[in-house]
Amino acid sequence: MAERQIVIYGDPVLREVAKPIEEIDQEIKDLVSDMVDTIKEANGLGLAAPQVGESRRIFMVDLSAVDMTATLKVFINPEIIETEGEIELEEGCLSFPGIYQKITRSAHVKVRATDLDGSQFEIDADGILARAILHEYDHLEGKLFIDRISSIARTMLRGRLRKLSKTS
Repeated sequence: MAERQIVIYGDPVLREVAKPIEEIDQEIKDLVSDMVDTIKEANGLGLAAPQVGESRRIFMVDLSAVDMTATLKVFINPEIIETEGEIELEEGCLSFPGIYQKITRSAHVKVRATDLDGSQFEIDADGILARAILHEYDHLEGKLFIDRISSIARTMLRGRLRKLSKTS
Protein backbone atom coordinates (compact mmCIF):
# COMPACT_ATOMS: atom_id res chain seq x y z
CA MET A 1 0.00 0.00 0.00
CA ALA A 2 1.65 3.24 1.12
CA GLU A 3 3.72 4.72 3.86
CA ARG A 4 1.85 7.32 5.91
CA GLN A 5 3.08 10.45 7.64
CA ILE A 6 3.75 9.89 11.35
CA VAL A 7 1.82 12.33 13.51
CA ILE A 8 4.10 14.41 15.76
CA TYR A 9 3.44 15.55 19.33
CA GLY A 10 1.01 18.46 19.38
CA ASP A 11 -1.51 16.89 16.99
CA PRO A 12 -4.83 16.48 18.88
CA VAL A 13 -5.41 12.93 17.49
CA LEU A 14 -2.67 11.71 19.86
CA ARG A 15 -4.82 12.74 22.86
CA GLU A 16 -8.06 11.09 21.66
CA VAL A 17 -9.34 7.78 23.00
CA ALA A 18 -9.36 5.67 19.84
CA LYS A 19 -12.61 4.26 18.47
CA PRO A 20 -13.20 0.48 18.46
CA ILE A 21 -13.07 -1.43 15.19
CA GLU A 22 -16.56 -2.73 14.39
CA GLU A 23 -15.62 -4.80 11.34
CA ILE A 24 -12.34 -5.90 9.77
CA ASP A 25 -13.17 -4.72 6.28
CA GLN A 26 -10.97 -3.65 3.37
CA GLU A 27 -10.56 -0.15 4.84
CA ILE A 28 -9.06 -1.65 8.03
CA LYS A 29 -6.86 -4.04 6.04
CA ASP A 30 -5.60 -1.11 3.94
CA LEU A 31 -4.89 0.90 7.12
CA VAL A 32 -2.90 -2.02 8.57
CA SER A 33 -1.00 -2.43 5.30
CA ASP A 34 -0.12 1.28 5.33
CA MET A 35 0.93 1.01 8.99
CA VAL A 36 3.23 -1.93 8.15
CA ASP A 37 4.90 0.14 5.43
CA THR A 38 5.19 3.08 7.84
CA ILE A 39 6.71 1.12 10.76
CA LYS A 40 9.22 -0.56 8.44
CA GLU A 41 10.30 2.76 6.89
CA ALA A 42 10.61 4.40 10.33
CA ASN A 43 12.48 1.41 11.83
CA GLY A 44 10.04 1.49 14.74
CA LEU A 45 9.30 -1.22 17.28
CA GLY A 46 5.64 -0.28 17.54
CA LEU A 47 3.03 1.90 15.86
CA ALA A 48 -0.54 2.76 16.82
CA ALA A 49 -3.20 3.97 14.38
CA PRO A 50 -3.44 7.41 16.08
CA GLN A 51 0.22 7.91 15.15
CA VAL A 52 -0.80 7.91 11.48
CA GLY A 53 -3.79 10.18 12.14
CA GLU A 54 -6.43 7.45 12.53
CA SER A 55 -8.30 7.35 15.83
CA ARG A 56 -8.86 3.57 15.62
CA ARG A 57 -8.07 0.81 18.14
CA ILE A 58 -5.24 -0.84 16.22
CA PHE A 59 -1.57 -1.12 16.98
CA MET A 60 1.30 -3.26 15.85
CA VAL A 61 4.54 -4.39 17.41
CA ASP A 62 7.56 -5.44 15.37
CA LEU A 63 10.60 -6.41 17.43
CA SER A 64 12.50 -7.93 14.50
CA ALA A 65 15.08 -5.12 14.75
CA VAL A 66 16.09 -6.39 18.21
CA ASP A 67 15.07 -10.07 17.96
CA MET A 68 15.68 -12.01 14.74
CA THR A 69 12.97 -14.54 15.66
CA ALA A 70 10.28 -11.88 16.20
CA THR A 71 7.50 -11.28 13.69
CA LEU A 72 5.19 -8.31 13.32
CA LYS A 73 2.01 -8.67 15.39
CA VAL A 74 -1.22 -6.73 14.78
CA PHE A 75 -3.54 -6.02 17.72
CA ILE A 76 -7.12 -4.95 16.95
CA ASN A 77 -9.37 -3.81 19.82
CA PRO A 78 -6.80 -4.92 22.41
CA GLU A 79 -7.68 -5.31 26.09
CA ILE A 80 -5.16 -5.43 28.91
CA ILE A 81 -6.18 -8.40 31.06
CA GLU A 82 -3.48 -8.14 33.72
CA THR A 83 -0.18 -6.49 34.51
CA GLU A 84 2.46 -7.43 37.04
CA GLY A 85 5.66 -6.00 38.49
CA GLU A 86 7.49 -2.82 37.56
CA ILE A 87 10.62 -1.97 35.62
CA GLU A 88 12.19 1.32 34.57
CA LEU A 89 13.83 1.52 31.13
CA GLU A 90 14.54 4.15 28.52
CA GLU A 91 11.82 4.60 25.95
CA GLY A 92 11.31 6.60 22.79
CA CYS A 93 8.36 7.21 20.48
CA LEU A 94 8.04 7.81 16.74
CA SER A 95 5.76 10.78 17.53
CA PHE A 96 8.58 12.34 19.62
CA PRO A 97 11.62 12.14 17.31
CA GLY A 98 14.91 12.35 19.19
CA ILE A 99 13.38 12.26 22.67
CA TYR A 100 14.14 9.35 25.01
CA GLN A 101 13.21 9.11 28.69
CA LYS A 102 13.29 6.57 31.49
CA ILE A 103 9.76 5.28 31.99
CA THR A 104 8.41 2.93 34.65
CA ARG A 105 5.99 0.35 33.26
CA SER A 106 4.70 -3.05 34.25
CA ALA A 107 7.26 -5.81 33.73
CA HIS A 108 4.59 -8.29 32.55
CA VAL A 109 1.34 -7.90 30.62
CA LYS A 110 -1.38 -10.23 29.44
CA VAL A 111 -3.34 -8.84 26.50
CA ARG A 112 -6.30 -10.09 24.48
CA ALA A 113 -6.88 -8.80 20.96
CA THR A 114 -8.18 -9.70 17.53
CA ASP A 115 -5.87 -10.36 14.59
CA LEU A 116 -6.39 -9.27 10.99
CA ASP A 117 -8.25 -12.52 10.21
CA GLY A 118 -10.80 -11.77 12.95
CA SER A 119 -9.50 -14.41 15.38
CA GLN A 120 -9.09 -13.56 19.06
CA PHE A 121 -5.75 -14.30 20.72
CA GLU A 122 -4.00 -13.73 24.03
CA ILE A 123 -0.35 -12.98 24.66
CA ASP A 124 1.58 -13.13 27.92
CA ALA A 125 4.54 -10.83 27.49
CA ASP A 126 7.60 -9.79 29.47
CA GLY A 127 10.56 -7.56 28.72
CA ILE A 128 10.62 -5.38 25.63
CA LEU A 129 7.49 -7.00 24.17
CA ALA A 130 5.48 -6.11 27.29
CA ARG A 131 6.87 -2.57 27.19
CA ALA A 132 6.02 -2.14 23.49
CA ILE A 133 2.47 -3.47 23.99
CA LEU A 134 1.86 -1.15 26.94
CA HIS A 135 3.35 1.85 25.11
CA GLU A 136 1.18 1.30 22.03
CA TYR A 137 -1.91 0.56 24.14
CA ASP A 138 -1.42 3.92 25.85
CA HIS A 139 -1.66 5.57 22.40
CA LEU A 140 -5.14 4.06 22.00
CA GLU A 141 -6.12 5.60 25.34
CA GLY A 142 -4.85 9.06 24.37
CA LYS A 143 -1.87 8.76 26.74
CA LEU A 144 1.68 9.57 25.73
CA PHE A 145 4.95 8.35 27.18
CA ILE A 146 5.75 11.85 28.44
CA ASP A 147 2.69 11.54 30.71
CA ARG A 148 4.65 8.87 32.60
CA ILE A 149 7.81 10.91 33.29
CA SER A 150 8.48 12.98 36.39
CA SER A 151 7.44 16.63 36.49
CA ILE A 152 11.13 17.58 36.71
CA ALA A 153 11.93 15.64 33.53
CA ARG A 154 8.90 17.17 31.80
CA THR A 155 10.05 20.65 32.81
CA MET A 156 13.50 19.92 31.39
CA LEU A 157 11.88 18.81 28.11
CA ARG A 158 9.46 21.74 27.88
CA GLY A 159 11.43 23.63 25.20
CA ARG A 160 11.93 20.55 23.01
CA LEU A 161 8.24 19.61 23.35
CA ARG A 162 7.16 23.14 22.45
CA LYS A 163 9.38 23.01 19.35
CA LEU A 164 7.92 19.60 18.33
CA SER A 165 4.33 20.73 18.77
CA LYS A 166 4.95 23.71 16.48
CA THR A 167 6.07 21.39 13.68
CA SER A 168 2.87 19.30 13.79
